[in-house]
Formats: sequence, structure tokens, C-alpha cells
Amino acid sequence: MASDIPSGLTDLATELDTRLAEADERLAREYPGNNGGRQPIHSVYVPADKVGAGLATDWGKKALEALEEFAPKASDLAEATGLSEEAVADALPRVREKLTREPIEDLRADFEDGYGDPGDEAEDADARAVARAFAADLRNGEATPYFGIRMKGMEAPGRHRGVRTLGLFLQTLLDEHGSLPENLVLTLPKITSVEQVEAMTWLSGRLEERFGLPDGRLGFELQIETPQSILLTDGTAAVARMIQAGEGRVTALHYGTYDYSASCGITAAYQSLAHPAADHAKAVMQVAAAGTGVWLSDGGSNILPVGTRQEVHSAWRLHADLIRRSLERGYYQGWDLHPNQLTIRFLATYAFYREAFAPAAARLKAYLGQASGNVMDEPATAQALASVLAGGLRCGALEETEVVEACGTDAASIENLATRRAGQEKK
Repeated sequence: MASDIPSGLTDLATELDTRLAEADERLAREYPGNNGGRQPIHSVYVPADKVGAGLATDWGKKALEALEEFAPKASDLAEATGLSEEAVADALPRVREKLTREPIEDLRADFEDGYGDPGDEAEDADARAVARAFAADLRNGEATPYFGIRMKGMEAPGRHRGVRTLGLFLQTLLDEHGSLPENLVLTLPKITSVEQVEAMTWLSGRLEERFGLPDGRLGFELQIETPQSILLTDGTAAVARMIQAGEGRVTALHYGTYDYSASCGITAAYQSLAHPAADHAKAVMQVAAAGTGVWLSDGGSNILPVGTRQEVHSAWRLHADLIRRSLERGYYQGWDLHPNQLTIRFLATYAFYREAFAPAAARLKAYLGQASGNVMDEPATAQALASVLAGGLRCGALEETEVVEACGTDAASIENLATRRAGQEKK
């Protein structure tokens, strides 16, 4: 009852509201929580001069051809990847369907390391050609869920070229498509200072003005591939400051395996996304991005599955192990560089989600009061349980009917629970 409340406590609470108002506002601004979008499970990087209309469909066909050549039976693929034959048999029909329907989730035309410096005339032409290819895919219904470019970064040697390529690409895409697609993605590489992210933020605003775009329309990813993007000279985490320097425009952090490893003095034979130096960098990225709505992407394997059957199987096993390792550590996206990697990307990812499905659904059902259980989960854990189910649904590893039946609630409720801000019900 109100009369039982000690005198003055309501006033004290009101004063606390005033005292913490600025901190509350800053928390809401800087840590908005999960953005609720569909995160791609991979980014496929292709040199810009190799990108043409229909590329994703072509890669899907090549991936299926490689599967038939090197692992025509589930037992062959199980032997190659180290996954159980049961897990492979369960996921393989979905993988085949995925390779036919949506073989690439995020296509990136690379104007940086994978492209080189062919000269201004050639790069100008390729910037326009890539935009036309994306526009053609949009017209033909073959566009990948996400697509875009990685231009040269803000370091002095490539700065002018990067701006020129980005401007030509955007102008041509606007001319060809009439507007910028919502799923357009831009990647800023080789970041060595917070000021470079501030510069990209400034440039994005100026380009919006130039092309008549709404304020804030251009977002971008940060490729974290230098020690200077992890740790500043004063010992603070650079990447955390870089996210804030983006003023809401930063959409993802991508770990650059080989540049970062080389910058740390790791010899080529031991450069890997599983190296301790990589784990440290990615742990810093993970903490910096937590609660901000910024996605995380791991790197990839540069050991391509080509050559003899033994060589392909060896590369597939490595790729499957690395994908699983990333998923277990909370990195739900990675890089692929070759059509023959697509099968393993989807297989390893689907196997992960299908393995997680039954126990996560049972615990979530108990948490929601639809069943009894012997685990008392906290709200944050329930959100993590919902997140793994939502992730499996988004990428095609899980079917909505089986998830709804197992959880005792509808898919929309699962999505709401997965994406709500910690400590708050989703509005």
C-alpha cells in the first residue's frame, strides 16, 4: 500500500531519473540492440572485373557440379567434412535446394586486394560495369539478398581512387535502377585510425547530398584488418570508438584474416582465423559490437577446394571445421571465395542450427511456460535460445512448421524475443 512506502523514496527515485537522464539517453543511442534484420551467413568476394549479371546462379551450378563430382553420396560428404552421415543426410536436401534457389546471400565486388590497380580507365569501366550487372540481376529477379562493393580505403595512396570508384558505382546504379536498393552494402577496408571512419561518415553525407539521397541512407561495414583498428596507442579499444564514429552508419565488422595476421608478424604458414591473435582481435570486436546492432563477420579460408578428390576433401574438411568454430564463438557470418566453398558453407551452417534446434526449442518452450524443464533460464538466455532458432529460420536450416510445433509459439513471437533489446520487451 502507498502508506507503507517510506517517506521521500518517490522523490529520491524522481531525482535519480533526472540524474541519470543523460546516461539513459546515451545508452539507448549507443546500444539500440539487435537491428532485427536478416544477417547473411556469408559474404562472397569476387574481383570486380569478374563480376557480371547472373554470377550467383552460375556459382550455384558450379557448386552442385563439384558436389556431384567429389561427393555424390551423403557418406562421401560426411567422410570429407568430418560431419556425421546422419547430419549430412538431414541437411543435404536443404543445401541442394539452397544452391539452386539462393546460392549466394551477400555478393561483394572487390576493388581492393582481390582486384589490384589496373589503372584509372579500367577501374572506371569496372565500377560502371559492376553497377550495371547488379541492376540487371535486380531486373531479372536474380539479385542476391545483399550485394555491394569493397572499394579502396581511406589511406592516402588509395583514397582518391576509392572515392572515385564509389561515386561512379553509385551514380551508375542510380541511373540503371532508379534508386539505391535497400540491400546495398559498402565495405571500408584497411582502417588505421578512428579519423578514417569519421571521414567515411562525412563522405557518406556529402554523397547523399550530391545524389539527392535521404540523410543516413548510406551505411557501411568496417573491415578490421589492422592492429590500429583493434588497439589505440593509449590502450583503448579502437573498434569501439570506430563504431561510434560512424554515427549510426556502421552496419557490420568484418575480420580480415590475412592482413591482420601479417601486420602482427605471423608468418604465412600460420595465418588463420583460428590463430590466437585472430581470436584476440575478434573477441575485442565482439565486445565492442555487443548491443549496438552491428553485425560480426569472421574471415574465411584461402585454401580453395580445387584439384584432386583428396585435395578438395582436405579443403572441405578445413572449411567445415573453421565454419563450425566461428559459429560456436558467436560469429554467424564468414567469407567465401570460390564456388566449391558454397556447399560446405551451407552444410556446416545448417548442421550447426539443426543440432542446436531440439534442445533450444525444448528450453524455450519451458521458459515460455508451455512445458516443464529442469533448467531455469534467465531472460537473456531465453533471448539467446530464440536467436539460434530465428537464425536457423532465416538461413533456411529450419522450417517454420517444425520450429512452431517444437516451441509451442509462433515464429513472430520467436523473432520478437530474439531481437528485443536486453531488459526490455520489444516495442
